[in-house]
Amino acid sequence: MLRNRRDAGQWAIYSYPLYQQFRDHTPEFSEMSAFQAGLSAISLRRVGAPGAAEPYVGEFVSGNYFQMFGLSAFAGRAITPDDDKANAAPVAVLSYRTWQQHFGLDPSVVGATFTVNTVPYTVVGIAPPGFFGDRLRPDPPDLWMPLATELTLDGKEGLLNRADSHWLYIIGRLKPGARPASVQSEVTIELKRWLDAQLDLSAHDRSEIGKQHIVLATAGIGVANLQSENAAGLRLLATISGLVLLIACANIANLLLARGAASRLQTAIRMALGAPRGRLIRQTITESVLLAAVGGAAGLFVAFAGTRAIPLLAFRGAHYIPINPAPSLPVLGFAFSLSLATGLIFGAAPAWITSHSDPIDALRGAGRSTPRRSSLARRSLVVVQVALSAVLLIGAGLLTQSLRNLEDQNFGFETKGRLIVGVDPSLAGYKPERLFGLYQQLQQRLPQIPGVLSAAYSLYSPMRVITGP
Repeated sequence: MLRNRRDAGQWAIYSYPLYQQFRDHTPEFSEMSAFQAGLSAISLRRVGAPGAAEPYVGEFVSGNYFQMFGLSAFAGRAITPDDDKANAAPVAVLSYRTWQQHFGLDPSVVGATFTVNTVPYTVVGIAPPGFFGDRLRPDPPDLWMPLATELTLDGKEGLLNRADSHWLYIIGRLKPGARPASVQSEVTIELKRWLDAQLDLSAHDRSEIGKQHIVLATAGIGVANLQSENAAGLRLLATISGLVLLIACANIANLLLARGAASRLQTAIRMALGAPRGRLIRQTITESVLLAAVGGAAGLFVAFAGTRAIPLLAFRGAHYIPINPAPSLPVLGFAFSLSLATGLIFGAAPAWITSHSDPIDALRGAGRSTPRRSSLARRSLVVVQVALSAVLLIGAGLLTQSLRNLEDQNFGFETKGRLIVGVDPSLAGYKPERLFGLYQQLQQRLPQIPGVLSAAYSLYSPMRVITGP
């Protein structure tokens, strides 16, 4: 993946003319594909079918998009470079999920004509199952369309031929034997050469050309925005989970030590009757492992419930989340191994201390309160528990206070009972000259709905979530 960096920061989106420059002058790539950084809201209706158009999400991609990812269509065919040429007939590829959920796997969809924002498109294929696009994100694309058709849909507001509009990700596949370092230098030279040729750059922009350079980043899993944005939070969550696990293990070890101390007399009698030490150690460790296994099973139950709840909280309002929250086999294997290791490690010390006690001393001290050899270990575990618990409680308190401050901050306007309704008349074919009258009618009629106190419209509204790259 190509990323543009300079001293002040980094970017990963490019204009279509710049993508053409890289594609046509960098032979070290066997394939180089471009696709829309943000997604487009579209209206879709099958020609000849009853009912009104419905809202969907579309993405503009280059003609070699599916070829670059090494994908073939599940049904029909994928978009090809010939579909991404000027004056080519508009075609599209439908996602398998959309085909399944909205069209019932109807095979006649392939080859059918649909109106996308009043423009007729032919659905030439269905994407393979499990493919949700070039990045992991909620509400993935329902439809993929060639970049060349962007002007057909957006008209004068189209971004395709604007060199100053950066809206595309670029991912390429290096040829065998190509060295990333030399290719990185080559595309950096191409970037500076292209910038030098731009006539509308200001003097300040030209002075910044020398600071620009391209960095090739691995993109085996596509654009990893979701991973990079949540990496710090996930590391913090993993650290907290590890501390909680240590506290739980220390608590269980204390319980085992206390149990061993309580059964000291019983162990002494068994040893006096000739029970081997190895058998007593195995018995104690077996009990510890069984206890740890039961705890691990309970933890897996909580994990299954939690992993289903976390995506719903993290992507609130999303219609579809292409994430399978069920723990995989490696996760289950790790949990089993960790439970087994916990039982062995925290069961070995109590077993060793109990089995190496002197039977005579234990029998002599029966019924009397005597110092225990395990008291030092128990006190140490208590200290560890208290220290870790204090760290977690302080962190939880600070986090709770931060969340409370965010909820109670003053935004300067009333937030309760406020709803945002997105309206895009252009999807239904409204001309610019008709918009003023439409908005006037909406502003007059919305307050007449029972329960609505007032209504207003704006291009951007406070607290609105802006989706983008």
